[in-house]
Amino acid sequence: MVAKHFQHVDTWVFDLDNTLYPPSADLFGQMDARFAAYVARLTGRDQARALELCKQYWNDYGSTLLGLIEHHDVDPHHFLADVHDIDISHLEEDGVLASAIAALPGRKIVFTNGSENHAKRVLAARGLTRQFDAVYGVEHADFKAKPGQDAFSRVFAKDGLTPTKSAMFEDEARNLAVPHALGMRTVHVHETPLPAPHIHHHTDHLTDFLSQLTR
Repeated sequence: MVAKHFQHVDTWVFDLDNTLYPPSADLFGQMDARFAAYVARLTGRDQARALELCKQYWNDYGSTLLGLIEHHDVDPHHFLADVHDIDISHLEEDGVLASAIAALPGRKIVFTNGSENHAKRVLAARGLTRQFDAVYGVEHADFKAKPGQDAFSRVFAKDGLTPTKSAMFEDEARNLAVPHALGMRTVHVHETPLPAPHIHHHTDHLTDFLSQLTR
């Protein structure tokens, strides 16, 4: 039974985007367009070349924002407010997922490379606000980003969690490498399994997986 691997867990850490809502919601479709528009205004590139630069920074730094801070001295607060100004009205409340999260023993937190405000908007739209004890955005990591060690160190220190008594749920496989190294239980939430030494479990349906942990 999968539940036996989580009996020691007292803190449950969840990524936000494409983890606590389905990828079919395509919020990144909107955000990518805003990323590209922002970088186009900043650099004078056309939209296509601006998006290429966004993706290059995401690959190199873990987030587009970190690359923009490093190379263009961008105000992170201004950037985050702009790119997260998206329509989330199509997100639906998920009472079954809310119940599955609420049933987990211990504290539940969100840790996202997005902003705290973005996370709270999404959680409210999904009916998940009350399920979480804390929400940490990239600003709580001093604008460091997953998968970097510094981002985890800053957020986990602020929260006071013990990694060896914690689990991490994340759609980006690379973001699970540091949690695994810290002794966390790692769960890759994605439609496609990715066998890797830093991934303990895979699921393409978060609610079903969580329900197995409290039976």
